[in-house]
Amino acid sequence: MKYVTLTVFLLSGFFSIYAQDAVSIVTAARNRIAMDTVSTRSRMVITARDGTTSERLIDQYSKDDANGNARTVIVFQRPANVAGTRFLTIDNVSGSSDRWIFLPSLNRVRRIVASESGGSFMGTDFSYDDISATDREVGLDVHTLLREENFNGTACYVIQSVPRDNSYPYSRTISWIDKQSNLIYKSEFYDRRGNLVKLLEMLDYRVMQGQLTPMQMRISTVAAGTSTTIYMEIIKYNDPIPESVFTTQFLETGRP
Repeated sequence: MKYVTLTVFLLSGFFSIYAQDAVSIVTAARNRIAMDTVSTRSRMVITARDGTTSERLIDQYSKDDANGNARTVIVFQRPANVAGTRFLTIDNVSGSSDRWIFLPSLNRVRRIVASESGGSFMGTDFSYDDISATDREVGLDVHTLLREENFNGTACYVIQSVPRDNSYPYSRTISWIDKQSNLIYKSEFYDRRGNLVKLLEMLDYRVMQGQLTPMQMRISTVAAGTSTTIYMEIIKYNDPIPESVFTTQFLETGRP
């Protein structure tokens, strides 16, 4: 019995070390770029199953508040049928999210309820939850180092992240993280039946203001055979953003 107990103890310690390593790896990847704000202009290309595409031009502004809650505003500029649509998400450190959208056709701000969080965001492959995925608090998931392997010739950690509760729409996420630079190259999202449902790829890393930055981001919906790719055209780190941008009043008017 002592032998069994000692073995269990050693194995528990072994897995605890690996769990801690996984947390450290994910934390380093999420916090890789030190910034107070980020402002971008992007071209969004939506590709249908038959290969046809449609494009949208969007501006995005992100800035944490004083309590560490992650805030992002997305403004659609083109085409005409979506121009003026504005979206605000506040991802709280507690794990909850508050989301609102302004639709010009309705001329009012509407709150996004929890039951809509897994739905398509403006006809793209991104859900409302996917938009917040990169800002998700590390402590909301249990992280495990599955293995180390090469990805496109680069040595990577392969990390599995499992939500601590059932509020998140995915049962687990598996990510490939560069061992040297902490760059995230790919993340796979699985549903509660264990099926791969979405694939997120970070592409074309370039040095922007001294920071390695993915200039392309593609999310694919596996079963549908569709994808949405964001091509970064302008990115600015640490540019001042007025606090009033992150309000429902800004959604209504489009003016800080």
